[in-house]
Amino acid sequence: MNKLTHINEEGKARMVDVGGKPDQVRVAKAIGHISLAAETISLIRNNEMKKGDVLTVAEVAGVQAAKRTYELIPLCHNILIDKVTVKAEPDSNGVTVEAVSQSTGKTGVEMEALTAVSISLLTVYDMCKAVDKDMIIDNIKLIEKSKYDLAR
Repeated sequence: MNKLTHINEEGKARMVDVGGKPDQVRVAKAIGHISLAAETISLIRNNEMKKGDVLTVAEVAGVQAAKRTYELIPLCHNILIDKVTVKAEPDSNGVTVEAVSQSTGKTGVEMEALTAVSISLLTVYDMCKAVDKDMIIDNIKLIEKSKYDLAR
């Protein structure tokens, strides 16, 4: 098992020092799902929810969340994000959200992708709670991460 990087010699939480690491292009992709009733899915597909366009609002919320991840997760670095894409798609059981975050820097963007997915799904939940009392958010996970040198 790898050593925990966010723990100091005394066992206390700390922010990792990334100062000596080289800048690299870093990309992360995350996914998650919210289960919805068939009627709710139909309302979303037909853009008939009283609160508005659920999918677009969820996508914008995800982008905003990715940009503010460092404010939400205490030991997360404040990084410059080159790009975030969030896609919310209805499926037969609900809505699947996929987010891709990219940064050029010294630390990864996994937390930004995961935060984007989480907040997008919470936004769907918020916009649908008046009509669906049995929603379930699940399967939020990192599905890919990569890094490569700038000279590539």
